Amino acid sequence: MVVGAGVVGLATARALALAGREVLLLEAESHHGTITSARNSGVIHAGLYYAPGSFKARFCVAGNRALYAYCQERGVDHMNCGKLVIANGDDEEKVLLNLEERARRNEVPGVRMISSAEAHKLEPEVRCTAALLCATSGIIDQHPYMLALQGDMENAGGTLVTNCRVESIARAQGGFLIRTGGEAAAELGARFVVNSAGLGAVELLNRIEGYPKDLIPTLRLARGNYFTVTERSPFKHLIYPVPHAAGLGIHATLDLGKRVRFGPDVEWIDRIDYSVNASRAPSFYQAIRHYWPRLADGALTPDYTGIRPKLHGPGEPQPDFRIESEADHGIPGLVNLLGIESPGFTSSIPIGDYAASFA
Repeated sequence: MVVGAGVVGLATARALALAGREVLLLEAESHHGTITSARNSGVIHAGLYYAPGSFKARFCVAGNRALYAYCQERGVDHMNCGKLVIANGDDEEKVLLNLEERARRNEVPGVRMISSAEAHKLEPEVRCTAALLCATSGIIDQHPYMLALQGDMENAGGTLVTNCRVESIARAQGGFLIRTGGEAAAELGARFVVNSAGLGAVELLNRIEGYPKDLIPTLRLARGNYFTVTERSPFKHLIYPVPHAAGLGIHATLDLGKRVRFGPDVEWIDRIDYSVNASRAPSFYQAIRHYWPRLADGALTPDYTGIRPKLHGPGEPQPDFRIESEADHGIPGLVNLLGIESPGFTSSIPIGDYAASFA
C-alpha cells in the first residue's frame, strides 16, 4: 500500500509493482499528482546544492541520469537546456566556488566556472561578474512523466484508487489494517505501507497506530509564488542567483513552450492557500534585476504558486529528506517519506526504488 499519488508515490508504486508486489496506490484527490507535484518548477536538477552523502545529493544526481533516460525511453517531453548560476561581486563568486567544489564532491558532471564574457555570449541579457555553468540541468513536462509512471505501475498489475483518504493505519497480524474514507471507503490489509502523502505525510503519522509521538516533526508550510512576463523568454538557459538559507533564490525557469517564469520565493504561511500574493512583486523586481536589469516596470504578472512541505522553519538550516524505516521508528513494514521538497521531483525514481527496497 502506497499512500499518496504524487510523483514520488507513483515512482514508489511503480518500483514495487515492477518487483512483483501486489500494489494499491491510494490518493485522496480525484486525480494523481494534483498538489505539490503539479505546482513545482519542472526543473531537472543536477545535484550541486546538497551536502555530500545526503539523500538529497545521492538521489538528485542518480535521479538526473534516470530521468533523462526515462524520458528518452518513454517519449516524455523534456529539454536539457543547462543552467547558469549567476554571481555579481566577490562575495557571490566565493559562493560559486563553494558550489563548484560541492558539485565535484557529489560527482555532478559538466559543472564549470565561466567568466562574465563567456556568460554574456551564452546569455546576452544577463548581467554577472562570473557564473557557474551546469550542463546537466533541464526541464520536463511533469504530467506526461507522471502518466508514464502510472502506466508502468498498472502494466505491472498495480492499481491507483482515487478519492480515497486514509483515515487510520492500525497494526494487524502480518502487517496493517488501513481504513479509508471517501467514495472508496473500505478496510484494507497490507503487509507493507509507504507514507508518501506529501503535505499530508506528517499529519498521517498521528493516525498510524504505534508510531512514536516524540518522532512526529512539525510541518512548516513555505509558499512559493511565481510571476511571468508576456514576452518570449529572453534566456536559453535556466538562470539562478546564488542560493540562500531557505531556498535557491528567485530564479528564471523555462517551460517547453519557451515561456519564462520567475520564482519561487519563500513565503512562510500558516495554512494551505494557493493564491498568488501579488504584494510580493516588488521583491521580485529587485531580485530579478540583480541579473536581468532590462526587466521593465509593470512587466511581471502573477502566475501560480506551490507549497513546500518543509521540516524546518525560518532561519533554521535545511534538513535532508527524512526517509524512515523500521530501524528509525520500530514498526516493521512501514516507510515514511517526509519533507520531500526540492529536489524531490528530480529524485523521484531513486527515492521510489529506495523505498521499495524495504518491502
